Amino acid sequence: MQRADFHYELPEALIARYPSEQRSDCRLLCVDGASGALDHRRFPELIDKLEPGDLLVFNDTRVIPARLHGHKASGGRVEMLLERPLDAHRGLAHLRSSKSPKIGTELTFEGGIQAVVEGAARRCSNCAFSARRH
Repeated sequence: MQRADFHYELPEALIARYPSEQRSDCRLLCVDGASGALDHRRFPELIDKLEPGDLLVFNDTRVIPARLHGHKASGGRVEMLLERPLDAHRGLAHLRSSKSPKIGTELTFEGGIQAVVEGAARRCSNCAFSARRH
């Protein structure tokens, strides 16, 4: 298995942003190991696909609340999706707004969270964070 195997196009419309109200409605994509054929199922049908000796790996990781909504100093709205922390006060984030924030742009989010855009790397921005007490 190569790391490159995990780089692929995934349309935004297919990304689950929230869990299904009915957990049994969750979709399941099955891949036939021999032929590579794809089979679209529902999660409760997983039991029909398992064979003796199969290994199930459970992912019990938690998603951090990484999406913030706020505004730029100019008043324009901005949405930030924190990709990963770089240290205790800096992070790599995807920023979405009508005009891309430039280096030095100050951002304000709910809860008194402040950020300054320090740089850009590919599709992400380096941001420095601070919390202002009200």
